[in-house]
Amino acid sequence: MVLCAFMPSVTGMDAQSHALQTVSSNIANVNTIGYKSSETMFYTLLGSASSHKGNSAVDLQASRVGINSVGYYDRTNITTQGSIYSSGGYFDVALNNNSNAFFTVKDRYSGDTYYTRAGNFRVQLSNGKPYLVANNGMIVQGFQPNAEGGFGNTVSDIVIEYPEEIPAVPTTKMEIVANVPADAVDNSSYGMVVYGPNNNSSNMNMIFSKVEGQNNLWTVNFNLDNGTVVSDPIEVQFSADGKLISPKDFNININWEDGSTSSVNMDISSMTQYAGSSEIKSISQDGKPSGTFKYVSIGEEGVITARYSNDESYNIAKLALSSFAAPNNLTSISGTLFEANGASGPASFLDDNKDYIVPQALEQSTASVETEFSKMVIIQRAYGLNTSAFTTTDEMMQTVVDLKT
Repeated sequence: MVLCAFMPSVTGMDAQSHALQTVSSNIANVNTIGYKSSETMFYTLLGSASSHKGNSAVDLQASRVGINSVGYYDRTNITTQGSIYSSGGYFDVALNNNSNAFFTVKDRYSGDTYYTRAGNFRVQLSNGKPYLVANNGMIVQGFQPNAEGGFGNTVSDIVIEYPEEIPAVPTTKMEIVANVPADAVDNSSYGMVVYGPNNNSSNMNMIFSKVEGQNNLWTVNFNLDNGTVVSDPIEVQFSADGKLISPKDFNININWEDGSTSSVNMDISSMTQYAGSSEIKSISQDGKPSGTFKYVSIGEEGVITARYSNDESYNIAKLALSSFAAPNNLTSISGTLFEANGASGPASFLDDNKDYIVPQALEQSTASVETEFSKMVIIQRAYGLNTSAFTTTDEMMQTVVDLKT
């Protein structure tokens, strides 16, 4: 019977010792990106031991002594949101506004899938391929781009591969704001740059020529370096007060010297016909020269893109974000890595990442030094009380032994 008295204090010391280990782990990870703090929870262990000397069922039921002790388990506060801070890293990304969203990563050796909130990613070369990996070396999972400009629905390893140079963007639309001199003797010419499918830039002149015997009527022709405008001349009509009547816009077709072709919509709706100069006020277009690679970054929707000198981009992949029916029930592999189980439910991918992604930012640890030190004081006190109870029980046991001597 006296031996049963040791159980509460022994299990109490064991439980408080484990609780201190949990607190220590939290303090050690106070600066770990994406770390979710844990806490040790306690519960009562109930048992019994027989103290009867007879063999009857009545004696057995009436002579049991309760043994009370304590058990413990750890609970990780997975859905607690850590503070977000700007890091400036192109591969850094934080999850905000929803605690039920996780980056998806895969162990390259076992093939097992895990989930994390730690978005301090980096590029790591493996078997000749530059993989996007998490801080623990696991490969980040995502969706690959498709031909329609979107992304597929099958997850795979994200490999940071991109062309070092992208071709020119052909001009398809151009708007010119300028004045055609009403008092011009012959013609007025307007120089502009146009881009072809395989052409970084080519000079093109739009020439307004007066139609003989007609007031306010002009014929528009084009000449072009490295190509020929094959469209028929355009007749442009202005009103007597200098406003454009027609056409507001028109299309020209170009045959380039390399055999390629393109079509450009010319918007001249803002052109005027006043006496004076043929000053060009503005020319805008959607064409761009070829671009050389500058850097790779992760955007607001979790799209990983290569950026180029011509302000164009090349989509590499889109981060796969997972959510769960009961995220707090995920199995904690470490403070930043979790695994799905029957209690959490299977992972489901989020359709839209827009409201979750914070680029060039990281989520801080949820561990608080102040909170953990407060817990440490309580645990130390509880452990001390359990040792006192153990010592007292031991002295009582010694007293019983001494009674026989």
